[in-house]
Amino acid sequence: MEEGKRQKTPRSSFTVGAIALVFLIIGYEVALFVHKAAVSRVVANRDTPDTVYVERSGADPGAYSSTHSGGTAVVVRKPSAHSREAVRLREKAAPRKVESFRFNPNTVSLEDLVRLGFSEKQAQSILNYREKGGRFRRPADFAKSYVVADSVFERLEPYIDIPRLDINQADSAAFESLPGIGPYFASKMVSYRTSLGGYSCPEQLMDIYHFDQEKYDGLKDLITCSKPEPYPLWTLPEADLARHPYLSRAEAHAVVLYRDHQPRDRWTLEGLGKAGIFSEDHFRKLSRCLLADP
Repeated sequence: MEEGKRQKTPRSSFTVGAIALVFLIIGYEVALFVHKAAVSRVVANRDTPDTVYVERSGADPGAYSSTHSGGTAVVVRKPSAHSREAVRLREKAAPRKVESFRFNPNTVSLEDLVRLGFSEKQAQSILNYREKGGRFRRPADFAKSYVVADSVFERLEPYIDIPRLDINQADSAAFESLPGIGPYFASKMVSYRTSLGGYSCPEQLMDIYHFDQEKYDGLKDLITCSKPEPYPLWTLPEADLARHPYLSRAEAHAVVLYRDHQPRDRWTLEGLGKAGIFSEDHFRKLSRCLLADP
């Protein structure tokens, strides 16, 4: 008998626990219902009724009128002052207006993220990611954020504006922000730009030692190339010409001799090429450079 009682005890405890859990769930649902009902009533009625009065003349533009035997009666409603809590509840319960406008996810403010449709908690999560060093290089990176729903990204994608990095203006730190670029290549990208006198096209990055097509393909959609100062091929002295990556010492010397012995109307890159001054590789690379007029 005692053994039977011991076996029944766990079952009884389970039953009591289950009943308590059911009542707890019911109580929680009732509390939510009561809270929503209270908020709805405050939103609908506020905490103080507006003042309504009737006057015979001086109709207010926002009032409406009705005609009686005694004349025209004008009903005027005067909004009453309401508590800050009632106003807050009304603002919170009101449907939130969602906007769509151009933005850079790397610089957009919390307030603008809320305007774009994110909750304050979601917006703060995006800001926290940036503060920890996170960066959105492409629109697809923004889509990967766990607070950005697919439907939200689909709406906002046309408005995402992430400026491309100008390789003629960027410093080493900016270059390091590009995928696959560490301190070594960032330094080389700056020094090579100096020796060129400015990049004439993004593809010139692949002239850097070990900067291959694969590395270029990984960042080409993230960069742009502003117009550099034209390279003064026709005025620089021989020593300066020899420092250019596309000119050897012999080629620099030959350019000076060509300038000294040919009329100015023949000072063209094509003329230098026909004179056999450049190697095929250097002529091809110089053809991509923006050159100053003679």
